[in-house]
Amino acid sequence: MTSIGGAASPGMVDWNLAVATATRLVRPGPDVSRDEARAVVAELRRHAKASEEHVRAFTRMIPDGHAPEDTPVLVVDRPGWVKANVAGFRQLLAPLLDKLQERRSATPGGAVFGALGGKVTGVELGMLLSFLASRVLGQYETFAPVSRELPGAPGSNGRLLLVAPNIVHVEREMDVAPHDFRLWVCIHEETHRTQFTAVPWLRDHLEGEIQAFLAETDVDPTAVLERLREAAQALAGGRPEGEEDEGRSLVELVQTPQQREILGRLTAVMSLLEGHADFVMDGVGPQVVPSVGEIREKFQARRARGASRLDVALRKLLGLDAKLRQYRDGERFVRAVVGEVGMDGFNRVWTSPNTLPTKAEIAKPADWVARVHCKAD
Repeated sequence: MTSIGGAASPGMVDWNLAVATATRLVRPGPDVSRDEARAVVAELRRHAKASEEHVRAFTRMIPDGHAPEDTPVLVVDRPGWVKANVAGFRQLLAPLLDKLQERRSATPGGAVFGALGGKVTGVELGMLLSFLASRVLGQYETFAPVSRELPGAPGSNGRLLLVAPNIVHVEREMDVAPHDFRLWVCIHEETHRTQFTAVPWLRDHLEGEIQAFLAETDVDPTAVLERLREAAQALAGGRPEGEEDEGRSLVELVQTPQQREILGRLTAVMSLLEGHADFVMDGVGPQVVPSVGEIREKFQARRARGASRLDVALRKLLGLDAKLRQYRDGERFVRAVVGEVGMDGFNRVWTSPNTLPTKAEIAKPADWVARVHCKAD
């Protein structure tokens, strides 16, 4: 999520209603006592702190003697995750929603429909967020706005979120050692924090790409809202019996060649970031997480199968299947490059936007090695 532009136009989405709806509908977390909850929060904070040293030693992204930017670690519940993400979405989508609002206002009856439509969309967005809020284990928010409730680092606004009830739910569901699993998750998320704090240009590069993508958007507002409505109906069981999902995701509303080009670059960067985090998590794991082999095997199986038919359908509709491919393809890229040129050789990827892999190079790591290393040598 990113902070670009001002607050989004209130006519298209009732953001307060989205938060209220998601908070009301989100499933309760696992049954834990107050003392157990406090202990989980304290342990996650300790693991987040310990992960800094493990990740930095393994990745060698931060030179000795350099103090990286200090970004806060927030251990949140499911409603807390919803509030943080709505705040980010509100700013991320501001340019697009302003454009759609202008087009809607120019149509007969658009202003009258807008007020009602904003509430309907707020409810539908809230339904989707309530679904996602029970699945996310953690995230590094790179561009989210800062508030007293959700602090961030000065200048970059970065913050690390760990969703405590989801971590407890998954560790119980997989029947793995809680201490090991919590540290394993923290190592993954700490890798994302290190990526952005050690590579100062990365945030601005991604922000520029997202701005360019939104600036190119030229879609009928009805189409955007219809896809959101379909997702909400699927979540509520509103899709007619026997009706097949088209297999299109919200991201597949891309209309222009320029957007497809930008999306290809963004896909490559996200594959790199997610794959690198998985690679580091497995590389650090054997040293500090005794049961890492068991955790990885069970987690991969859980990630691949989804919880239910509805879960699989929604993952496809929301583009989450693409995210699963990013983990897999990106990890293969990182592993192949490190195997060929070592960790320091891989770290040339962070030199500038020109050294980031293309989407084609993610699939063919040797091409990236040839382009970056042969040219540099």
